[in-house]
Amino acid sequence: MVSQRSLDVLRVIVQDYVASREPVGSKSIVERHSFGVSAATIRNDMALLEEEELIAAPHTSSGRIPTDKGYRVFVNQLADLRPLTPAQRQAIEAFLGASVDLDDVLARTVRLLSQLTHQVALVQYPSLLTSRVRHIELVPLSATRVMSVFITDSGRVEQRMLDVASPLDEAFLAELRARLNAALGGLGLAEATERLITFAEQFPGQRQRLVEQVTSSLVEQIGANRQDRLLMAGTANLVRTEEDFSGSIFPVLEAIEEQVTLLRLFGEMSADQNGVSVSIGRENAEFGLGETSVLTSGYAASGGALARLGVLGPLRMDYSNNMAAVRAVARYLTRLLGEDPS
Repeated sequence: MVSQRSLDVLRVIVQDYVASREPVGSKSIVERHSFGVSAATIRNDMALLEEEELIAAPHTSSGRIPTDKGYRVFVNQLADLRPLTPAQRQAIEAFLGASVDLDDVLARTVRLLSQLTHQVALVQYPSLLTSRVRHIELVPLSATRVMSVFITDSGRVEQRMLDVASPLDEAFLAELRARLNAALGGLGLAEATERLITFAEQFPGQRQRLVEQVTSSLVEQIGANRQDRLLMAGTANLVRTEEDFSGSIFPVLEAIEEQVTLLRLFGEMSADQNGVSVSIGRENAEFGLGETSVLTSGYAASGGALARLGVLGPLRMDYSNNMAAVRAVARYLTRLLGEDPS
């Protein structure tokens, strides 16, 4: 059984290795940390950690590095996360608070998270299983072109340009907009689609063609909104840490391009006491990410739509800082998107 001191030794091995990328030996532990015991005692603790497969020797050096299992034990022992600095918190509020819509806020989120953690940042669009129609807008742009705008209660905005065969009657377009909102406002996406399929039938023949064009466009917009999507930023951060991977980094780059795979991984991760999910090394092997760690946290948008955001990087990462950043950004995003703009 691993003693508390041995766990403390594991903690400093992880921290020192993350900071230096150099194997950690007993002598450096005694010199850099206040254990109050001899190097021989630390070597005994390290021998026990090695027996438990928590650390390993990468080569003939006397130093040791954490294993996947060692990182897992280290993360599980993180009762408290290192708080973000006031400057970091201010940066989150200032950068995300300037967003103009959902697409903008999520794009800003991954850029900010990659800068805070120096990892690949990922954010999932809010799940639309519970989303509802908030508003539909029809904007005439010319005599034969109209822009249809579809907005959900989770804040998703989808726009399409539509060319019509005959000149637009702006009075009828306003009437159509009002009738669409009256018929679809508050409906779930599946029910809204069903109503749109037959919506044109209630209009006289000369109007049906235009209504069918508009409703067909809206059906396509709803379909686009129902797709699970991920945004990503900071891939260059992964390339900069290529030395942390035993072989080529290209399989990892290929794996993170597969959004379906990443979404499935997100769905299988469960949160710890800090509200952060961490999947390490071999736990990610079936997703082609066996040499990476993935840290995620959930956030909620208005209307109760749920999704995840997080970071992906090498096993050798600053877990405490990265977990704190992921949690803080997720909490701020929930507050920001939870505000009903209507």
